Amino acid sequence: MTRFIRPILSEYFVLVLCVLYVAAIYPFVPEIVTWGVWSNILSDMMPLLVVAIGQTFVLIVAGIDLSVTAIISMAAVVGASVMTGNGGYLGGSALAVPVAVLAMLIVGLGIGAINGLSVVKLNMPPFIVTLATRMFVAGAAIWYVTFHSTSSSIAGLPDAFTGFATGSLAGLPYTVIVAGLIAVAAHMLLSRTRYGRWIYAVGANPKAARVSGIPVERTILMTFLISGACASVAAMMYASRMQTGSPIAGENILLDVIGAVVIGGTSLFGGKGKIVWTVFGVLFLLILDTSMKLLGASLFAIYIIKGSVILLAAMMDTLRNRILTER
Repeated sequence: MTRFIRPILSEYFVLVLCVLYVAAIYPFVPEIVTWGVWSNILSDMMPLLVVAIGQTFVLIVAGIDLSVTAIISMAAVVGASVMTGNGGYLGGSALAVPVAVLAMLIVGLGIGAINGLSVVKLNMPPFIVTLATRMFVAGAAIWYVTFHSTSSSIAGLPDAFTGFATGSLAGLPYTVIVAGLIAVAAHMLLSRTRYGRWIYAVGANPKAARVSGIPVERTILMTFLISGACASVAAMMYASRMQTGSPIAGENILLDVIGAVVIGGTSLFGGKGKIVWTVFGVLFLLILDTSMKLLGASLFAIYIIKGSVILLAAMMDTLRNRILTER
């Protein structure tokens, strides 16, 4: 029994799972090991990883943020309305892109603040708060586009912004650099700072953390702010790649975001999680998704398989939590 449990508890379990899965699927889809396929995986991975990093912070404090996809949509259309050359607020100005980026970050931080304050000040469940925020902001994003454009999205974004998705530095894409820096910063924050220790303490036992003098409410609020900011950065990546501000940008990735974090090993019960685990979880989910598409699986089959994997990961999380509690 111990030999079976030990690999599951390993922090590199999902990475090993990625390697084993690629080896198992290779005879059926040899393309899975080609650079072209992996280039697409990395391209799809970066925005998803950034959002998942923010979600990791919230899950560690035993919360959840369902509003991240709506934040992506709202930030994308607000930023596009500032810098578009088709009647944008600063269209054609040298300040268009910097101000648009700042506006997108403000959107994420603002919605994150609403979520966090509702949880810590009004004592509302994170699930209900962020679900309501998601519905409201998603609708507001659609209204915003109809107010600023005659089409379903805001196009005409400047090359200085769209180049973010296609440009590179020393052969390394800008999106990979930005996502990598965010991942390293998040890892350092969680593992090397006092605030990181507060997050784990609050997630493990908020009552004990409060007795110990940890500012529980402020810690929880900061996790929602981080989640909102990460969603804004992902919005920049999506808008740059799509070359348009769309109110449905990132609309279908919520399952992937939460699923990747849980598959990586971050506990739904709080108090446990690492950024490196989230990286592995995102990688595994995208490898699974890509391989299913290469096999020609239908959309509903892909959803069934991904849903089953996420459910299995949640069951394993429950098992791990039970084992660690009984120790």
